[in-house]
Amino acid sequence: MSDLFDDYDAGSIRRTYDEMFDRFGRVRDTYRAVHDTLEPQSTADLASRADGLSRAYRDRGVTFALSGQERPFPLDLVPRVLSAEEWRRLEAGIRQRVLALEAFLADVYGPGEVFDDQVVPRKLVHSSPHFHRQVHGVEPAGGVRIHVSGVDVIRDDHGEFRVLEDNLRSPSGVSYVMENRRVMARVFPDLFGASAVAPVDDYPRHLLGALRATAPARASDPRIVVLTPGVHNSAYFEHALLARMMGVDLVEGRDLVCRDDVTYVRTTTGEERADVMYRRIDDEFLDPVQFRPDSVLGCAGLIHSARAGNLTIANAVGNGVADDKLIYSYVPDLIEYYLGEPPLLRNVETYRLGEDDVREFVLDRIDQMVVKPVDASGGYGLVFGPDASDEELADCRANIIADPRGYIAQPVVALSTGPTLVDGRLRPRHLDLRPFAVNDGEKVWVLPGGLTRVALPEGSLVVNSSQGGGSKDTWVLADDDATFGLDMAMPVPKEATNRPAPPVPLQFGPADDHERHHQQQLQQQQSPEAAAEPTPTTDEGEVPSC
Repeated sequence: MSDLFDDYDAGSIRRTYDEMFDRFGRVRDTYRAVHDTLEPQSTADLASRADGLSRAYRDRGVTFALSGQERPFPLDLVPRVLSAEEWRRLEAGIRQRVLALEAFLADVYGPGEVFDDQVVPRKLVHSSPHFHRQVHGVEPAGGVRIHVSGVDVIRDDHGEFRVLEDNLRSPSGVSYVMENRRVMARVFPDLFGASAVAPVDDYPRHLLGALRATAPARASDPRIVVLTPGVHNSAYFEHALLARMMGVDLVEGRDLVCRDDVTYVRTTTGEERADVMYRRIDDEFLDPVQFRPDSVLGCAGLIHSARAGNLTIANAVGNGVADDKLIYSYVPDLIEYYLGEPPLLRNVETYRLGEDDVREFVLDRIDQMVVKPVDASGGYGLVFGPDASDEELADCRANIIADPRGYIAQPVVALSTGPTLVDGRLRPRHLDLRPFAVNDGEKVWVLPGGLTRVALPEGSLVVNSSQGGGSKDTWVLADDDATFGLDMAMPVPKEATNRPAPPVPLQFGPADDHERHHQQQLQQQQSPEAAAEPTPTTDEGEVPSC
């Protein structure tokens, strides 16, 4: 090995599963080409290329906000590599979960057979802060409630992939998947020359196809809009990128009006009927008639429009009940109940603290547990037992006793590690993976790879960018007989180019901007999901992998 790997911590490799090296220090087959390309590189060359990545992100405006400051999104130089066989197993498991959770949501907001058959307690679902009676009985077009999902996956110390959580509301981070690939191909093209890697640039085409396929039946040429909280939201880069790549309008709540159960977009040529809304704001801020009356981020009447069958809201309102961290513990049972199949991907072991004996077991070992609020995100509210102070453990114990439904506990999982450039050397850092799935009602398509997040501080298991994490480009290698092309231009899909350019949504004046900014700050302060949105990886579900 070259100097780059000389101080790679073999002790950490033995304690965890390392993605590049086996327990004897041998390079795994999937990483052979990457290792052989990196080995001759000097530290100065890698540092120069790393600077190139940062400059490319700054030049393209690929940033995120941390403590109120815009910063380039941290992208590590060494990709995370998955073999074709590994990906097939992951892909099948993710599809299975999406189908089971889709059936569960239809049941929850419909007949409720899952409660009658005592698979999941009715009280558990109805006590979730994301269960919304306002949409009970709403039948979405095509039966699709989960148009886009992000399933967080980790690899344990035995090398087995396990699901950490499901994100079914407005999962984000896919823009960074596409931008990571674009920038890596330009800054480190010799890496790509050694491997056949599945492309990621066709995600907008699949998303657009799913939105069109689930439009109201009467809409032969549906008008699609992306609803954003606005430029002050730090995930705005992703909202704007996806709207541009799909060739659809990017709108804010002030651009919309609902009348007679129909939703319209205000444009420079008048009002235009909207058929599908890919929304990137929380349920509670979507419709002030049904939820928060002080919200100006959405539009009054959207829920009535959806109930009347005139508007598809993607993802559907109320999906959060299925990615509640307590409901997560029931997903293996839901897969067997709805699909009649064993789970292809196992959960991380999870303790339900509402059960008396389980709660006592956890409280006796709380210094060995990771305790998570069931509806928090971004790594906020998490208590990592082995690192917590006596005062923090005492507060955590009191919170659990006061609200057992509000927390789950999990054992500490040793996440896999991968070589990461730190201070001019490659060092092991812990990883997770968020693959993205798109559901059009006929099939579930999974983007090859997804967003790999990496915990940059030494020893940290928290991969969230809001907690100091970064990301890696994720490669899925082709089979020997398959060929993948790298189309870095990411052209606008045919579905969009065949349509005339839509009128531009109206924009409002400075007074409206001031009020909107105030409401956006209010949203980010009071909504757990919105608090996660400013991070670069998610609108919701931005959680640590522990």
